[in-house]
Amino acid sequence: MSDSPTKSHARLAISASVTPRELMSDTPRLKGAWCAKVVTLFPELFPGVLGASLTGKALQHGLWALEAIDLRSFGTGKHRQVDDTPAGGGAGLVMRADVLGRALSMAAIGTPPDAARWPRVYLSPRGKPFSQADAARFARADGMTLLCGRFEGVDERVIEDCALEEISLGDFVLTGGEIAAQAVLDATVRLIPGVLGNAASTQEESFSDGLLEHPQYTQPRDWKGRTIPDVLLSGNHAEIAKWRRAQAERLTAERRPDLWAAHIARKDV
Repeated sequence: MSDSPTKSHARLAISASVTPRELMSDTPRLKGAWCAKVVTLFPELFPGVLGASLTGKALQHGLWALEAIDLRSFGTGKHRQVDDTPAGGGAGLVMRADVLGRALSMAAIGTPPDAARWPRVYLSPRGKPFSQADAARFARADGMTLLCGRFEGVDERVIEDCALEEISLGDFVLTGGEIAAQAVLDATVRLIPGVLGNAASTQEESFSDGLLEHPQYTQPRDWKGRTIPDVLLSGNHAEIAKWRRAQAERLTAERRPDLWAAHIARKDV
């Protein structure tokens, strides 16, 4: 009997929602599928780039699921207010603890409390830098919840009460966390078994072993007088592997001295 993900409607999962959803859709959530829950003021931005290419195909085939949770639905008063002025004064607005708490409580329904099985992440410029190791850790979990901040940030009490892990893409500030959330999800989803199709692809990429990736070449053999290195055409796989390793080390030492120092330190242990 066929067990095609797109037809296994008997394995559909059920999850809570503040708005009615169709029983059947083009992207059904299957039991056991890795799931991302994104709390955002702009749910219409999702899946965004995640709906294209391999991540989009995997989403359509049920290899992973995406739930965009509209934060505005949990707002207070007639106008669904989600923010207020900072305590102690200052410019801008801060996202309210009560509003965020309600949204994150709803997102937590049906998810394991163990952070290792279900990370809960706040995209924040003050968070620790996101890494390939983080993506691999998230991919090994059952799923994850991501909170997209806006304005001057979120009430600190929410971070403490919900034990949110703060993650940053780098030392710069975005208008909101939605772009960062999509970047984190893209890096994570592609590591879910079956998404890329070729598991070896992820093992040879930059950062997979702490080094930048070696140079890549393809046809034509000669382009504008620049030729493919002879070793790559030799058929000698041992020499090819040796060349690629040397190139990866050279590029890492030249371009990312921080990664190179960490690589050397690991070798010395």
